[in-house]
Amino acid sequence: MKNLLTLLDLEPEQVEGLLALAQRLKSRLRAGEREPILSGRVLAMLFSKPSLRTRVSFEVGMQQLGGTALYLSPAEVGLGTRESPADVGRVLSRYCDVIMARVFAHADIEAIAAAATVPVINGLSDRFHPCQALADLLTVREAFGGLDGRRIVYVGDGNNVAHSLMVGGALCGAHVSIVHPPGYAPDLEIVQRAEGIAVRTDGHVEATEDLGAVDGADVIYTDVWTSMGQEDEAAERRRHFEPYRVDQALVSRAAKTAIVMHCLPAHRGDEITDEVMDGPRSRVFDQAENRLHAQKALLAWMVGGVELDS
Repeated sequence: MKNLLTLLDLEPEQVEGLLALAQRLKSRLRAGEREPILSGRVLAMLFSKPSLRTRVSFEVGMQQLGGTALYLSPAEVGLGTRESPADVGRVLSRYCDVIMARVFAHADIEAIAAAATVPVINGLSDRFHPCQALADLLTVREAFGGLDGRRIVYVGDGNNVAHSLMVGGALCGAHVSIVHPPGYAPDLEIVQRAEGIAVRTDGHVEATEDLGAVDGADVIYTDVWTSMGQEDEAAERRRHFEPYRVDQALVSRAAKTAIVMHCLPAHRGDEITDEVMDGPRSRVFDQAENRLHAQKALLAWMVGGVELDS
């Protein structure tokens, strides 16, 4: 595996193998076992956007696998202003064994990857968030023992998280509904590509404005209404998204065994209420923890040469 820029880069059996490896690494860590799979390896972490979970999970994950992680701030690199993405990819390839970049434009991560000679991982871009989706799928797998046929309903903006969840869910044979306000649908091209995958896996993908998709769902998932870079739209977005708030009334329409997820950070009281986020159905902080385990599996496979079970 050279790069992971989107889950569209993966086959269904690779996603299943990564999730199984993540669960094994998680179990071993809880048993006090740490394997130096990445001893002597260095991860460059390139940030154009700040993040709590992305930085800490990748840095801690590398340490637990015996490697080292270097944090590169926006001021140090100046991606696209001080240095071109391609030049950054070329330079970091001379120093490090793997690059993780968290950027604004997906074109930037593509340019880094095209120029780099080491594996490149998309830590977030405006179109995709594959590392988050792997953690999401791991969380659902743990809750229900598998993903095949599970009904996952994402309520909110058709953004990068929604895109990756659709693709990841389709790869695992899940039924994914993106429920969004008018004017905030996910990218049609990505929906169509996810639908094409779902045909092969007996999954299902849809984008709809109808909150009726929540009825009987196994998972309700939401995200912030206004992401970084969209602050000028906050007031207008709040007006459109208020009917799509995940509150107790909405959750009560899901299956009795349903879980609630959020990729964080959460704007409590906007997209999700305290009652739901801190309630018994919430798996929000399990989901946050699973960023660590899913990314360790990804690093072990891409950099450490660990084989995935078929």
